[in-house]
Amino acid sequence: QGILREGLEDVKQFFKAHGSCRLPLSPSLLVKGIVPRDCSYFNSNAVPLKLSFQNMDPLGENIRVIFKCGDDLRQDMLTLQMIRIMNKIWVQEGLDMRMVIFRCFSTGRGRGMVEMIPNAETLRKIQVEHGVTGSFKDRPLADWLQKHNPEEDEYEKAVENFIYSCAGCCVATYVLGICDRHNDNIMLKTTGHMFHIDFGRFLGHAQMFGNIKRDRAPFVFTSDMAYVINGGDKPSSRFHDFVDLCCQAYNLIRKHTHLFLNLLGLMLSCGIPELSDLEDLKYVYDALRPQDSDADATTYFTRLIESSLGSVATKLNFFIHNLAQMKFTGSDARPMLSFAPRTHTLKASGRIRDVFLCRHERIFNPSKGYTYVVKVQRESPGEVTFVQRTFEEFQELHNKLRLLFPSSLLPSFPSRFVIGRARGEAVAERRKEELNGYIWHLIHAAPEVAECDLIYTFFHPLPRDEKAAGTNPTPKPADATWARSLGKVGGEVKLSISYKNNKLFIMVMHIRGLPPLQDGNDPDPYVKTYLLPDPQKTTKRKTKVARKTCNPTYNEMLVYDGIPRGDLEQRELRLSVLSEEGFWENILLGEVGIRLRDLDLAQEKMGWFALGSRGHGTL
Repeated sequence: QGILREGLEDVKQFFKAHGSCRLPLSPSLLVKGIVPRDCSYFNSNAVPLKLSFQNMDPLGENIRVIFKCGDDLRQDMLTLQMIRIMNKIWVQEGLDMRMVIFRCFSTGRGRGMVEMIPNAETLRKIQVEHGVTGSFKDRPLADWLQKHNPEEDEYEKAVENFIYSCAGCCVATYVLGICDRHNDNIMLKTTGHMFHIDFGRFLGHAQMFGNIKRDRAPFVFTSDMAYVINGGDKPSSRFHDFVDLCCQAYNLIRKHTHLFLNLLGLMLSCGIPELSDLEDLKYVYDALRPQDSDADATTYFTRLIESSLGSVATKLNFFIHNLAQMKFTGSDARPMLSFAPRTHTLKASGRIRDVFLCRHERIFNPSKGYTYVVKVQRESPGEVTFVQRTFEEFQELHNKLRLLFPSSLLPSFPSRFVIGRARGEAVAERRKEELNGYIWHLIHAAPEVAECDLIYTFFHPLPRDEKAAGTNPTPKPADATWARSLGKVGGEVKLSISYKNNKLFIMVMHIRGLPPLQDGNDPDPYVKTYLLPDPQKTTKRKTKVARKTCNPTYNEMLVYDGIPRGDLEQRELRLSVLSEEGFWENILLGEVGIRLRDLDLAQEKMGWFALGSRGHGTL
């Protein structure tokens, strides 16, 4: 910090002598001074500087940039240029992936400036609000977006931005082989836009721990990202949209394979260590798979998504990074509540006289569960407010109070574990009584506890709490705008059917709205097809089994070879969805019969088909 202050004095002297200058980052940016109190540094290896300049325009805000010394920013410039070209291709094809692409400029050997994106935070800072193990939890990103987008329509828009930008990032980082992906290199805007920073390693040149690659997954796509997309911990129809976006974006880039190979080839002689020979170009060629059909590439990228989502290595990498960064965190940092945008105090808010937990309510957004309505009375006459808090938020308050005070000063917290298969309503009612006792003891605890900022922040109204005052809002499912109402027997299946060179291609894409099993559990669904009539059962084809979901994604191609068109028009495609039951007979969840003569097989037919009991399918 001392070295930084000395250096900033030199910069101030420069501005005294010269008056103003244009920033190399963009000649349109004219600045007249530095703002020392807004300048600091980051804790990464190169210790980049966070600088704030005074804008020459009196109506303009301060201009914030990052200055890096020790990294070859030409590589970052090239990577951002490739992503910018990808984005142009997508936009030209009518696909806006909501990408955030910032400026970067190399000002000399191993140094340069990077634009700072406002209203954005690294995934690490978001995750550690839930503790050092926050990278293993599913809720941090959804909770953070909910905190900054309290209105339902705002949150839905933020989730939509997240789905598009996350899909774009997955495709771009995979194609360019961007490595060293930890949770300090991925950022999220309050509007839901996700983007990557720091492209010091690309084209598959991953960091190694001994003989082990640090980047084990094809790209970063973790369960907390899937939680935002699904609106909870179970797959929903939004996940189908995400997979379709990824595959569509990937196939659009694949059409321009030669453009990217030529552009990168032009840079082979420029001296970037990780782009120096044809092997580096071959990485991009192999990633784009130009020899594959669109359908094969769709199947391939779907498997990559599944592989990334199932990778424990990514979360472990994030966790190790959290531990490594702990040594840089000041010991005087006070714990904050992840769902509260700012801290509130007794002095500013007024003394709390009494709190009472009135009732619990069912909620569906951002995930299904229960919220508890608390009546807060202050000493000011007639000042009564209502706040809504979930059990997890009460638990976060207790955990962070334990960081400040010994357990002897705090009341015991209700257990989160439920023995047996208790109903949600009964559990919520029991917790209501236990939480009531807990908050009463908190307010009547020792003054240093009862009057601390954490408690006054917890009981201060948030924008979402305005609905709690004397109302009982009608719950609305989180994905109401995405999924159709499920009045059918067994949901719907999305298929792509095409015929070429005496081959019938059936791409089984997604299923939505499957019914749960009789015991209430989600099924383990798979798809089985026959071409009827088929007395010998020789036309049987099957997909893989998806585990514990009512909304599976497959993107698997089932092929029937050597079938003349005349024969095909006499056939019916019988598709069944079954749940695998191990030793027991598999359970039929729904089926559909499709007369192939009703389809125009000269062109690909794609759509949702209703599943039900035996009968002909409707598109």
